[in-house]
Amino acid sequence: MTAHMNVAMDSGVWTPDSWQRFPALQQPSYRDPQQLARVLGELARLPPIVVSWEVDQLRDELAAAQRGERFLLQGGDCAEGFTDCDSDTIARKLKILLQMSVVLLHGLKKPVIRVGRFAGQFAKPRSADMETRDGTTLPSYRGDLVNRAAFTATDREPDPELLLRGYERAALTLNFVRALVDGGFADMHHPEYWDLGFLQHARLRDGYRKIIDSISDSLDFYAAISGSPVHEATQARFYASHEGLHLLYEQAQTRYLKRRQRWYNLSTHLPWIGLRTSQPDGAHVEYFRGIANPVAVKVGEGTDPETLRGLIRVLNPDDEPGRLTLIHRFGAKRIDAALPAMIRAVRDSGRKVLWVCDPMHGNTETTALGIKTRRFESILAEVESAFRIHEESGSILGGVHFELTGDDVTECTGGARGLTDADLARAYHTAVDPRLNYEQALELAMQIARQRPRR
Repeated sequence: MTAHMNVAMDSGVWTPDSWQRFPALQQPSYRDPQQLARVLGELARLPPIVVSWEVDQLRDELAAAQRGERFLLQGGDCAEGFTDCDSDTIARKLKILLQMSVVLLHGLKKPVIRVGRFAGQFAKPRSADMETRDGTTLPSYRGDLVNRAAFTATDREPDPELLLRGYERAALTLNFVRALVDGGFADMHHPEYWDLGFLQHARLRDGYRKIIDSISDSLDFYAAISGSPVHEATQARFYASHEGLHLLYEQAQTRYLKRRQRWYNLSTHLPWIGLRTSQPDGAHVEYFRGIANPVAVKVGEGTDPETLRGLIRVLNPDDEPGRLTLIHRFGAKRIDAALPAMIRAVRDSGRKVLWVCDPMHGNTETTALGIKTRRFESILAEVESAFRIHEESGSILGGVHFELTGDDVTECTGGARGLTDADLARAYHTAVDPRLNYEQALELAMQIARQRPRR
């Protein structure tokens, strides 16, 4: 390490590449450094995917959720694939998030912040660097941003060119999302845009239709007495988020804006740090501490109180409202024992955060046939427990974080259709983690909408 680097570390100076002096987990190893440097240089010259005023606007809205005035709905694929960048897939994903947000708006009686796990969720952490099948060992599949899923030496070799393909798919996805929203896709006066033909059960279909009719009647009444339409009823903002796992990719899209005197990660609005890379003295936390974006961190049973307080000190030293979101993930059986201590640790720090519940990851299990799944009843139980524990602790649960899809998959069991382990083989398409299908996601939103926390 050079003397210059020592000075930078001692003085706490942050630069977009200062993370490279810290232990960096879950990073791919590329064979050709010259090819990697060329690709990163090209990526750094491309236009940003998002703009700073959108990032600042989201931070303000998250600050409102932190105070209990809004509610965050964050959802999407566990890992996007490049083949998911098609109009029908994107529209279905947007549709289920919109439908869930309308249900939550009606039930919780507060504006909903819509954040998709899309337009950049191309990299995934893995439990091991290598995978062995039938005596052959190859690098693990780390998402389409890094390598390819097919189990061949060529496909599993990390390829820098995929960084450019990921940027292109992310930009195309977000561009289409914006076009749909601007074109009136999210207009609550026109629920026919949100085809309900996918719902198989009358209870869900009829309940959802009552919610839409109630909102439409209210909007019509307001327009009639005021003589003007409700702008928020025709334009719904959507923000993008992804796990900021691949640090070279994130660094290449980090820009300094002179007019704001701050560095922004303009690859997404809300990047987050996963549980496996959340060490306070690690490379990911070092990178995230210097960007102006609102940031989130996944926390769980392995996050002790001192680590939690350390993360808050590093990531939000000025206690900026809306800056830091903590996404807790425990599992329905463990949340009662673990969450209260975590809430106390944050309160003892004297800082404020936005609390969000991720009921997916802690409830992952494996069937007798070795298929990874999640049970709807466990997911719902963890969300219900989270609302209760936060209220009992004098805290605010300000959002939820789901892995879901707008497709008719069978990856999670349970729900109104009563999917069983035997049903999983019918449409199990995920390459990584099991997702709620559209029907389960909407049912979950309807259950959450009944929570109606008193604060």
